[in-house]
Amino acid sequence: MSGQGKTVCDSGKKVMNIKQVADYLGVHTSTIYKYAQRGTIPAFKIGSDWRFSAKHIDLWIDEKMNGAGKK
Repeated sequence: MSGQGKTVCDSGKKVMNIKQVADYLGVHTSTIYKYAQRGTIPAFKIGSDWRFSAKHIDLWIDEKMNGAGKK
């Protein structure tokens, strides 16, 4: 990458909530909530709260940027 800033993993967070993922991706929290419900973005639930592994979010981004997962 060409100096596009820190990755989630660089910030020291291993697990993020919806707001943190939305901030990281630059989208609204409702978008992340919908993606999590649909299984579009890698996520898991703790009780009723969605959580996201920083490592898996970064891998998901890499897949999207490399065109993997196109149907």
